[in-house]
Amino acid sequence: MPRFIPPEQSSASVDIPVPYSFEFEGERVRREDLQVEFGGEAGLSFELLTSKKEDEINDWDIEVIGPDIDQLDGLSSSFPLAVIINVYGRKMQNDFEPVLERHIHRFINYAFGVMHSGQRDTSSIRVSRNVYLKGFRLKHIGIILSAMLHKEYSAIVDKVEVRIYTKKEDVERLLGDARKVFAARDKRLSGKTDESVDTYYSCLICQSLAPNHVCIITPERTGLCGAYSWLDAKASFEIVPTGPNQPILKGRVLDKRLGQWGNVNKFVKEKSNRNIKKVSIYSLIDSPMSSSALLESIVAVVPEANGVMVVSRNYPGLTPLGISFKALAEPVGTGVQTPGFLGISNLYILSRKFILAEGGIKRLVWMPKELKGLLAERLSSIARDIGEPDLLEQIADEGVAGTLEELLSFLSKAKHPALYMDPLI
Repeated sequence: MPRFIPPEQSSASVDIPVPYSFEFEGERVRREDLQVEFGGEAGLSFELLTSKKEDEINDWDIEVIGPDIDQLDGLSSSFPLAVIINVYGRKMQNDFEPVLERHIHRFINYAFGVMHSGQRDTSSIRVSRNVYLKGFRLKHIGIILSAMLHKEYSAIVDKVEVRIYTKKEDVERLLGDARKVFAARDKRLSGKTDESVDTYYSCLICQSLAPNHVCIITPERTGLCGAYSWLDAKASFEIVPTGPNQPILKGRVLDKRLGQWGNVNKFVKEKSNRNIKKVSIYSLIDSPMSSSALLESIVAVVPEANGVMVVSRNYPGLTPLGISFKALAEPVGTGVQTPGFLGISNLYILSRKFILAEGGIKRLVWMPKELKGLLAERLSSIARDIGEPDLLEQIADEGVAGTLEELLSFLSKAKHPALYMDPLI
């Protein structure tokens, strides 16, 4: 269990064997250049940042528990990984935890030849063969995170320690506790609605990947990455008032059904480099919000079923439309508006505002079995509330519908409500 405690490390430096700069943030590590991948579609990975008491943390303590990169058979598969960061700060607040955690993505991507994507329990890290040969190892991820948290958040962070786990049994054990933390964070928004606030928040973190993408975060619509709620964005603005999460006073309602406000449109137009003129917060078809590659799931219209399907990042198979998540994400996640396709967080499926302009959750006709299981309890509750108590059983998955023909047959037998709604397009 190698531990790395660099006494000479300064909070302003990142002492790793490869170049480190914001210029590398959008860099890709492709399969042919890959030494090793952690997480991703075939792996198990998560990252978690929590605050501790001062005497519970040894500053700059970095420990790798399990085999390191040079002890893994690189190209055989994706390997498990847990990155756990503990911080202490006299001005640190629990609400700041997910805000700092979200910047793991940016900090790791500043390293040449290293690519991070996703967040929470859908994260992945790719290390290129070139930087591996230069000596890059997992301890350097700990150095990056410690140095950058000290450097950029010194006003609220006094101590940082990092634990990196690579044994499957450790990652699986720790993941259960991490998911409890994620669920508790998501529940903080209970009671807040889009109508109960006069201010929404932007998120521009992903513009390194999609230069014209602007995420609008509301109480009932988390960021499409799944990591930023309205409260998280609010806390982020409190920490860094000039940062990527800016308040947007909604202003005049332009279209209540679509979810359009004057000031929101004005902000999106300016921050999208004038490429997006207006955005509908509640619509999949009419001026939908743009997406970046860090989306958790994609909603796509299934015209033949008069409904929509949702395919998640972790689903490796083909949808009934004969296309995979990866193939869908390539055009959808580029920061342009794509009517009929929408990048979302998984939590947004449970929102009262989920594609509300098109009829909401009653339009959902297919989703992966794993995602369906994760959301089952809350999805059933929502279905009962809208007078569709059998909806969960009426939604198909890959176990009953792998093709469009099978999907239509299943929906017909199940009498899915989407079949009886007004035409979607």
